[in-house]
Amino acid sequence: MKITINNNIKYLFVAAPLLFATSCKKDFLNTAPDTTLPTEGAFSTSARILSQVNGVYAGVKVGNFYGGRFLIYNDIRGEEFIVNKPNGVTNLDTWRFNLTSNTSEVNNLWGAAYTAVNRANLVIEGVNSNASLITPALAKQYIAEAKFLRALCYFSLLQLYAKPYITDNGASLGLPLRLRAEKDLTGNDLKRSTVAEVYTQILKDLNEAEPDLALTLAATRASRNTAIALKTRVYLTMGNLPAVVTEANKIVTQTAPFSATTGVANKLETSFATVFGGSYVGTEALLSFPMSDLDAPGTQNQLAYYYNLESGGGNQEYFLNTTGILANDAFASGSTDARKTLTAVAGANTYLTKYKRPSPYTDYVPVIRYAEVLLNLAEATVVTDPVRSIALLTAVRQRSNPTFIFPAADLLPANLKNTILTERRIELLGEGFRSPDIMRLGAGFVAKSGAQGTAPAIPFNTPGYIWPISATEVQNNKLIVQN
Repeated sequence: MKITINNNIKYLFVAAPLLFATSCKKDFLNTAPDTTLPTEGAFSTSARILSQVNGVYAGVKVGNFYGGRFLIYNDIRGEEFIVNKPNGVTNLDTWRFNLTSNTSEVNNLWGAAYTAVNRANLVIEGVNSNASLITPALAKQYIAEAKFLRALCYFSLLQLYAKPYITDNGASLGLPLRLRAEKDLTGNDLKRSTVAEVYTQILKDLNEAEPDLALTLAATRASRNTAIALKTRVYLTMGNLPAVVTEANKIVTQTAPFSATTGVANKLETSFATVFGGSYVGTEALLSFPMSDLDAPGTQNQLAYYYNLESGGGNQEYFLNTTGILANDAFASGSTDARKTLTAVAGANTYLTKYKRPSPYTDYVPVIRYAEVLLNLAEATVVTDPVRSIALLTAVRQRSNPTFIFPAADLLPANLKNTILTERRIELLGEGFRSPDIMRLGAGFVAKSGAQGTAPAIPFNTPGYIWPISATEVQNNKLIVQN
């Protein structure tokens, strides 16, 4: 489904403030907006202010962004999945590394993410200007949530449109950093900041958000632990392992059973399958984006649509590669690992069934889970505290396979990091981590092939390794520079 964009209006600004409260099914890129709508009415009451905050979440969880496609793009770029349908609409060009700046997914994700960024900027300014209508604590919380979501947007964009931090400590061109609310077309032209500058802003937003976020809040909104957890992801991506440990220690106890002792009582769920029951918001969820029949990601954006079996409501767009992580013993015949139960065989192929709700495919989208935080910390402590690293790794593995004992060789200093990285591939399969992990490690993408075509090997930082900047951005921003 190619989205038509009005080239006379830069799409970053189409989310006019009074439209914020609409459903995430609303297609802002197809809306003929009034970019001069006043902001006063949008923040004139406490209820309207909350509506604008909810609108930022709605903007981030649209199907073209974190409601589905962002996770899918990052997984199918890696080696875990083989394309099953010759359909360009469902990301065939992403799978085979054949994108241009005009490709739909390149334009649509960029537009959706920057629309969400502008919503966050509008909320930050709107709440600051109308703080007298709510309590000081609530004003701080709402601004903190907007900053958290802005940080999540920029971090997500970096994973596709910019070279990894490891390339040159972030000296490469990154993204235009839009930090003020845009209500008209006067702010179109903005140069790209460096990768390092964007990471600096991401961490600034998260550090400022952390103390002002609610200590306890439903997992469908960001609480204090959510910001801390995202910082462990950001620092790991930057290769700053001591900072990963510092942040993780705020919400992970020194010894098993690992848990958070402040804020939300985050910990691993006893049953892995429970986390993927369709609407999970339990203690393992640091943030999940909720979906419903009236608030679904939209046609051909949904996670279950891509991965699940026809009988379960999916469209079987991608199946698991037999030479990918599926070849690990955790998925072998006779394995007692609970994660194997979230795959299913149909004919000659094995499909991921983590997401299983039938049409309109309303599985909640996992944004941050406690299992990821434990694995982030395990990787960060491989050298400095291998005993703790092994304990964290074991906690994740034995949650799914209580009797499993890692072979001694896998836990040797020379092998421990690779063992943890393998565990990430098993635990976080289909949750959007594979491409970012490949890139932060300075690795290349391996070649893949199937009945519907092939994808070439893409070595580290060679053409195709990252996405081009959106053609619509280039057309409307005179200061933008392509990769």
